Amino acid sequence: MMAQWNRRKFLKSGAALSGLFAAPNRVFCQEKSERLPNIVFLMADDLGYGDLGCYGSPDILTPAIDQLARQGVRFTQYYANAPECTPTRTALLTGRYQQRVGGLECAIGVGNVGRYDDAIRLAEQHDLGLPSSEMTISRLLKQAGYATAVIGKWHLGYEAKFNPLHHGFDYFFGALGGAVDYFHHTEPDGKSQLYLNREPVKRDGYLTDLITEESLQFIQRQKKNKPFFLYVPYTAPHAPYQGPNDSHEKPLGEDGWNQGSRETYVKMVERMDWSVGRILEALEKQGFSENTLVVFCSDNGGAKYADNGPLARGKGTAFEGGVRVPCIIRWPGRITQSNRTDRVAMTMDLTASLARIAGVQFMAGRSFDGIDIIGDIEQDRATLKRTLYWRKRRGDQTWRAVRDGSMKYISDQRGEE
Repeated sequence: MMAQWNRRKFLKSGAALSGLFAAPNRVFCQEKSERLPNIVFLMADDLGYGDLGCYGSPDILTPAIDQLARQGVRFTQYYANAPECTPTRTALLTGRYQQRVGGLECAIGVGNVGRYDDAIRLAEQHDLGLPSSEMTISRLLKQAGYATAVIGKWHLGYEAKFNPLHHGFDYFFGALGGAVDYFHHTEPDGKSQLYLNREPVKRDGYLTDLITEESLQFIQRQKKNKPFFLYVPYTAPHAPYQGPNDSHEKPLGEDGWNQGSRETYVKMVERMDWSVGRILEALEKQGFSENTLVVFCSDNGGAKYADNGPLARGKGTAFEGGVRVPCIIRWPGRITQSNRTDRVAMTMDLTASLARIAGVQFMAGRSFDGIDIIGDIEQDRATLKRTLYWRKRRGDQTWRAVRDGSMKYISDQRGEE
């Protein structure tokens, strides 16, 4: 009877199966006399909930990220907006449920392939990607005087009109698509997707290291009197599974793309942790640490060789292992050190928080779907009762989930729970 009662409660709300979502807008303005903080947003790709030392990993050493957790707040109930990368990244940049943007409810396929009806239609029209008409946090921060850069994985459109430079970023280096060979920087179809701003570029080296080096150079170029927003979406530990010493003569194709082992995955995560440590050291060396807000999170749950800890299933599903992910925030003097929070949060909450911190407002007629979760933690405000929604489409299949309090409703092609 209890399972039936839960189902009825969710279905009665009328929102569990809806593609339209709404939440109160809670963006606040700060005093302009306050010095604006720098923002460094680090995002892992397909990192399992249990794959960091501070989240209980028994076999992966992550001293840099663990230290970040000791210096800030670690979330235990932080959720990605989606169980895949493109929709979560859409939610991060727009601060809204990804369903509000056409075609981005599923990861864009290799070579600009749409994977469900709306995405297929848009791809055929050369319109599959994040439109420049969407207001993004990068554009809002740029308008507030921030220098802005994205260094890493984009995955929000292959077409030139979707390039990060059309979304308020001053600088872009990284992969346009979802994943590339870590050494040859090609997708499974053999095409290179490494770009510098608007142009394809060739670089030698392990991609995690290249992303880090570019990030360090960006930090070194910054001035004390101008705030900066550095978005670093690593491709690690997403497939292909290649550690820093696994270089090879030819690019990987379809056959070898998902081959690997837990041992290789561990090396990929540990290299990313070392890279995060280098970025944190650069902030300290340049004198930025005390006025820099640092966020570390994952875009969705772990995949093939990941450990999602006690959570059910993983990437691609609406179960906890697919959407509950690590998240750590450090903001010296504003967030208590060595803190853990059980507050329920979501990717798009961080967007609303960054807008409030920078004193910027959304465009007229629109509001964020996320809440100012960082402000709630800063001021120790009472936990807001809220309901979270997920929906993912691929082909003719649809996954749906709703979390309300301690209850969760899940519906997919196999049934509902």
